[in-house]
Amino acid sequence: MFSCNSNSEIKKDEKTGNFSGIFKHGNFYDKILFEIERDSVSFNVFFTSLEQNANRIPLQNVEVKGDSINFMLQSDFYIYSFRNKWNDNYSKLQGALTVDTITTPYTLEKELLDNSKSPKNEEVSFKSNGLSLNGTIWYPYNNEGKALVIVTSSGNSDRSASRAEAILFAQMGFITFHYDKRGTGNSEGNWNIATIEELLADDVTAIEYFSNKTGIPYKEIGIKGSSQGAAKIPYILSELENLNYGIVVSCPGVSLLESDLNYWRNRNADVIGNEIDAATNFQRKVFEFIAGKLSRTDLEKDINNEKSNSWFANIWVPNLDEVQTDKKLLYSPIPYFETIKQPILILQGTKDEIIPANSYEIISEALAKSDNDNYKIVLLEGASHSMNNIGESDFPYWSKLHPDYLTTIENWINTVSNNVYKK
Repeated sequence: MFSCNSNSEIKKDEKTGNFSGIFKHGNFYDKILFEIERDSVSFNVFFTSLEQNANRIPLQNVEVKGDSINFMLQSDFYIYSFRNKWNDNYSKLQGALTVDTITTPYTLEKELLDNSKSPKNEEVSFKSNGLSLNGTIWYPYNNEGKALVIVTSSGNSDRSASRAEAILFAQMGFITFHYDKRGTGNSEGNWNIATIEELLADDVTAIEYFSNKTGIPYKEIGIKGSSQGAAKIPYILSELENLNYGIVVSCPGVSLLESDLNYWRNRNADVIGNEIDAATNFQRKVFEFIAGKLSRTDLEKDINNEKSNSWFANIWVPNLDEVQTDKKLLYSPIPYFETIKQPILILQGTKDEIIPANSYEIISEALAKSDNDNYKIVLLEGASHSMNNIGESDFPYWSKLHPDYLTTIENWINTVSNNVYKK
């Protein structure tokens, strides 16, 4: 670790600052940023790559000696070792990243920050169903009146999971709002025991609050969601019919239960082999028990009947004494796609292992029932469920957004915004 001893040769204004540039290795490239700061005892370095969903990640083992600064980052799978030197009167940072067996050089330039062009953020709090929820509004410097709300998704992640994307949209000129799901971050409540109707009511309340707070009418606001968040989009559009448009990313064309089951099947198909259908049918019963569709007595009877099968070792069965019924699993977005009229963008990756591969077709059929032909389907080749590019990469140690993801959304919004939806 960097020594706490004073060093009269270190001048704070020279070695600190933001250093950014392009990291490139073969066919992989990404814009990265190191923010080097110094307090009274040591240097601190933060890593940002918005397209990796990384925003001010603290780097570890920071060591400074003379004109050198080294640090590291450890993930679940790799250790990333950065060795750097300041050059040109501390205006450049020349370094090399070593991960696994690969070492790649890079050169970063010190940024002369123009804060007037950076998105400004405002921390806000609002009430929903008696609970206090927190969110962030990002204001672009080149505000053109475009507004986008990112709705919450599944799991226990707070709004930090969508922070990088919110900043990216703000950089594109959108006033962007994202917020914590109840029971995450510093927000009150418990998302785990909440019904899907309660979570949807939180989303509707959040959009109403955002519109009132900013003075932006619904007709100029679009909403975007991913995965379970995407599944909520058609419901919200049906509740707030004057919203401009919806963007659904990696949206299941089935219930959340069937989507979870599809993911389980994909992860276990190679291991189980020819008996995957039988195993999947049993795993469905476990999910149905969690969803409240199957009694514990019936599930335990099925467990006794099937536990001698070789595939049973791959079945996921939680501690039945600890299971809380979760009827959110029964929710399906399809009935709501059958009623909405607003423009819809449907984005799905060809490497998505979670939702069924034909989800976009099922959604398209549902939209046809509503006589809604104002939609666009885009399949991104090589994109995962999280829209990361998992095609062939010469640097497979960093995941990054698919190169067409953001441009596809921006171009589509620009087309629909020229024809503001009217009821």
